Amino acid sequence: MGRKGFTLVEIMIVVAIIALLAAIAIPNLLRARLNANEAAAQSTLKSISTAIESFRAGQTTPSYPANDSGDGVLTDVSDATPPYLDGGIFAAAGRQGYIFNYYTLGVNQYVACGQPITLNVTGNRTFAINETGVLRATDGKTDITTTALYDAMTAVQ
Repeated sequence: MGRKGFTLVEIMIVVAIIALLAAIAIPNLLRARLNANEAAAQSTLKSISTAIESFRAGQTTPSYPANDSGDGVLTDVSDATPPYLDGGIFAAAGRQGYIFNYYTLGVNQYVACGQPITLNVTGNRTFAINETGVLRATDGKTDITTTALYDAMTAVQ
């Protein structure tokens, strides 16, 4: 008698092999997403820095945009006509796993930072850039609001 089909043991072996492959592949996919979020955060901070420098160059008396409300949002640059930068970058919901903030530290100083929304899920490091154009990083989630905090970070490039 010729029976067609698979036995329970054969099906269980196939399911075990698929589970093993998934267990190997899923962590690698999550790591790739985390790395992509961090690369996007670095790129966004460079764009913010470029927009801020362009804004400063366009002023009669060169000065960095003010952050009058102190909430980390850069409205002078995003509300200009035409805008130097998309204001959506500073949305409270974040962008590609990171939240971005801008702080004026004086007429000739600023710091912009990007921190992961959820540490170890959307990113492992906080990034910051200031008027020098040097991108810096630190492990963990920290709001970089002063020159001292920025100086304590490690240069990325």
